[in-house]
Amino acid sequence: MNAPRLSRRRLLRVIAATAALGPTILSRHARGRLAANDRIGLGFIGVGMMGRGHVGRFLGFEQVQVVAISDVCLERATNAKETVEKKYAEATKSGTYKGCELHNDFRELLARKDIDAVVIATPDHWHALCCVAAAKAKKDIYCEKPLTHTIAQGLKIIEAVRANRVVFQTGSQQRSEFGGLFRQAVEYVRNGRIGKLKTVRVGVGPPPVACDLPDEPTPSGTDWDLWLGPAPQRGYNEILCPKGIHKHFPAWRNYREYAGGALADMGAHHFDIAQWAMEIDTSGPVEIQPPDGSATSGLRFVYASGVEMFHGGRSGCTFEGEKGTIYVDRDKIESMPESILKEPLTDSDKRVYRSDDHARNWLDCIASRKEPICTAEIGARSAAICHLANIGYRLRRPLKWDPAKEEFPSDSEANKLLDYQMRGDWKL
Repeated sequence: MNAPRLSRRRLLRVIAATAALGPTILSRHARGRLAANDRIGLGFIGVGMMGRGHVGRFLGFEQVQVVAISDVCLERATNAKETVEKKYAEATKSGTYKGCELHNDFRELLARKDIDAVVIATPDHWHALCCVAAAKAKKDIYCEKPLTHTIAQGLKIIEAVRANRVVFQTGSQQRSEFGGLFRQAVEYVRNGRIGKLKTVRVGVGPPPVACDLPDEPTPSGTDWDLWLGPAPQRGYNEILCPKGIHKHFPAWRNYREYAGGALADMGAHHFDIAQWAMEIDTSGPVEIQPPDGSATSGLRFVYASGVEMFHGGRSGCTFEGEKGTIYVDRDKIESMPESILKEPLTDSDKRVYRSDDHARNWLDCIASRKEPICTAEIGARSAAICHLANIGYRLRRPLKWDPAKEEFPSDSEANKLLDYQMRGDWKL
């Protein structure tokens, strides 16, 4: 990744910060494979609403030692640092602990030799830059969904992850959690309990819009230029980057300069389940058919198998087959007829990768060097479905898609939307 260079002063601060940390969290890449009693040195990039939740969760794992926090907002970074040190202080005789460092710039954090792995929970437009840089720094990665901001970014992440052999988990936790309801739906569909699959309906929100928010004064302690990063230059607005410690999910998700709208925000979850059920984790549709007029739902994907998938309708995923339907969301699973789900799967039925804790699955795979349940390629392909839908809504015409080459055949206008020019010196 080409990007603005770190200053010598910042690099010296990074080097100095590592000196105070103990030998139990020396980098795995310096010492080789993790031993049974080794702790994973963990850093966090982005500690807003989602990142703060991840900090609390990973502090609950004994095999983890949180050593550094990075955020463009000093108040949020400081709050996360205090959370970490309070937790670790409770385990010391003195009741005190000082060993979690703050970094404004994520590259400072990645330069540290005591970090084995990172959790990335930035706005979407930052995911690819952070993931590629982390992979090149040989850090194992947990990155929030949707994994990418464009389809082309997915290829860059996959290449970096493979080249550097890091363990990568996309934060599509519906594969691991919510009582296994999504896994159950996937296994029943794969085993033909509703007959041949004909249609999938995914109920998520609308595509993004262009950002038209007014400029506001930038609050002290917020590095607004770094928040923007590769995104177009514009003035600060609290809707995009809330002041201090906020308790809501910011609306940067609604604007195409930073994300893929509500369509991608939850679509990265539910389209992911749909592709899992269809057994095409590493592929995609062959046609995109947007609705007539200006409708923001109703877009149709067509797959080579003949299955059609629609954007819109009831929240969650509805699988319609020749013999019945299965509906699943985070709080329920149901079928028509009801007898479909009342008949349990047998030992001879096909099963999928089982994980009941998304974070633990990643940590276990860091130790074993096996693949987690939601790899970089799976995450990129699920995000690509969202991006294809958004491109369809922007162009408002039928599109052909080649899922192997990940391009629109002989369609230069559509192919221009596979990526965008990053601002300034930021490049993948």
